[in-house]
Amino acid sequence: MTEAETVEKEHKSSNGSNVPPEATREDAFDSSYKEKEGPKPPRIIVWRNVFLMLLLHIGAAYGIFLIPTASPLTLLWSLFCFVLSALGITAGAHRLWSHRSYKASLPLRIFLCIANSMAFQNDIFEWARDHRVHHKYSETDADPHNAVRGFFFAHIGWLLVRKHPDVITKGRKLELKDLMADKVVMFQRKYYKLSVLLMCFFIPMSVPWYLWGESLWVGYFIPAVLRYTLVLNATWLVNSAAHMWGNRPYDKNISPRENRFVTFSAIGEGFHNYHHTFPYDYATSEFGCKLNLTTAFIDFMCFLGLAKDRKRVSREQVLARKQRTGDGSHRSG
Repeated sequence: MTEAETVEKEHKSSNGSNVPPEATREDAFDSSYKEKEGPKPPRIIVWRNVFLMLLLHIGAAYGIFLIPTASPLTLLWSLFCFVLSALGITAGAHRLWSHRSYKASLPLRIFLCIANSMAFQNDIFEWARDHRVHHKYSETDADPHNAVRGFFFAHIGWLLVRKHPDVITKGRKLELKDLMADKVVMFQRKYYKLSVLLMCFFIPMSVPWYLWGESLWVGYFIPAVLRYTLVLNATWLVNSAAHMWGNRPYDKNISPRENRFVTFSAIGEGFHNYHHTFPYDYATSEFGCKLNLTTAFIDFMCFLGLAKDRKRVSREQVLARKQRTGDGSHRSG
C-alpha cells in the first residue's frame, strides 16, 4: 500500500460521519503534481507592494516609539484588536472557510467576517483559495508561499512579486462552490475595500479618541498600524518559521514543523506538522486548547450554540500516524 493510500485509509477510518471526504478534497496534498523542468520563470517585482510594505513597517516602528505616550486603555484596546483580527484569520478564513473543519451559524460567520476585515489579509474568498492551493501543492512551484524558496520569500517576499504561473493555474482548478455559495463571504468580497478602511483603520483609531480622549495620532499608529503589522507578521510566521524550525512528530517526510513561538504569536497555529498531516482537524493540534486560543474560542462558540460539527482526528489515528511516519519526538501532552 502506498503512503497516499495509507493516508486515505486513515482519513476514512477516523472521520466516520463527522468528516465527509468532500470536506478535505481541496486541502489534501496532491502528490501527482510535478514541477516543470527547465529554468524557472523570472521574478517580477511588484514595486507598489514593496513601497507599501516598507511604509507600513516604518509606521509600525514609529508606533513602537509612541507606546510610552499611549494610555493603558489604548494598549489594552490594541491587544483586543490584535486578538479579534487574528481570530478573523485563524478561526475564520483558516479553520472555517479554508478547511471547513467546523460549522458556524450566520451570526458567528458575520462576526468572523468583520474580524477578518480588521486583519486585512485579502478577502476570505481569496485567502481560502490560496490556502487550499498551499495545502494541495505544498512546497512546490504551485504553492503561493513556497518555503523552499527561502525564509524571506515564504514570510513576505511572495507578496512582493507576481505569482508563479502554476499558482494561478492550480488555483483556478479548485472547487470553490462552497465559498461562492456563502453570502457572507461574497458580501465581504464585494465591499472589501470599504470594510478594511472601516475595520482595520478607522475603528481601531477612533475608539480610543472617542471613549477616553486618546489622540488620533497615537490611535492611528498603535491600535491601527502597529497592531495590523504585528498580526500580519504573526500570520506570515506560520508560512515561514513553522515550515523551517521545529520538530516533526507526525510526519517527518513533510517540511511543516511544530513551533511553540509561532503557536503563541499566531494564537494556536504553530502546531503545523500536525495541521499539514491532518488538515481537517478543527483544533490543528492533538492537545485541544493547550496554547491554542483559537481552539478555545471555537469550543466556546459551540458551548453558546453558535458553532457545531467540529471535526476531530481520533487519538488512535494520531498515534498510528506518528509511529509510522513521525520523527520520534512525539510527546503525550
